[in-house]
Amino acid sequence: MIVTLIIACEVGFWVLLALGLAVRYLLKWRRTSTVLLLCEPLLELVLFVVTAIDLKNGAEPSWQHGVAAIYIGFTVAYGHYTIRWLDGHAAHRWAGAPRPPKPPKYGMKRAAHEIRFWLRTVVAAAVAWVLLEAAARYIGQDGNIESLRNFQTMALRAAAIHGLVALAYVVFPKKDPAIAAGKGRASSSKEKARR
Repeated sequence: MIVTLIIACEVGFWVLLALGLAVRYLLKWRRTSTVLLLCEPLLELVLFVVTAIDLKNGAEPSWQHGVAAIYIGFTVAYGHYTIRWLDGHAAHRWAGAPRPPKPPKYGMKRAAHEIRFWLRTVVAAAVAWVLLEAAARYIGQDGNIESLRNFQTMALRAAAIHGLVALAYVVFPKKDPAIAAGKGRASSSKEKARR
């Protein structure tokens, strides 16, 4: 039942997002669009309540409850960003707004972008971890909470791996090939001038 609800929440997220943006830019109903987009967090609330009721009614904690917590954490951390990003592209396509800026590709600006994304992953992992901890404490040590603990570890591991990737952009910033080619040409012309 929980997996079906997670799938329904994911489908509902995209349906509400598409409806909200279509109503905003095609029908020009800004208030209705805002109401539709504000319904997005209700999906996570429903998933949280149903998962809690499922555990309260004596369901054995399983991977489904872990996935529900991970899904809620991901949506809390990345949901608003995703809506804002798609809103910018819809405004550009349908309302004549300027094209949203692309993320930087090179140097420390790219590293800062990756760090911001990693911080979102940390928030997602923290939310999932707290939800799983609350479920484990609710069930108590007498119940089988091993699957919940495994998902807590998985959330922390995902944040750590993403952190290493973001750190790699800081330690080894990606160089702009155009600038590197320009420096190469400049050094070769200096060598020719010396000759």
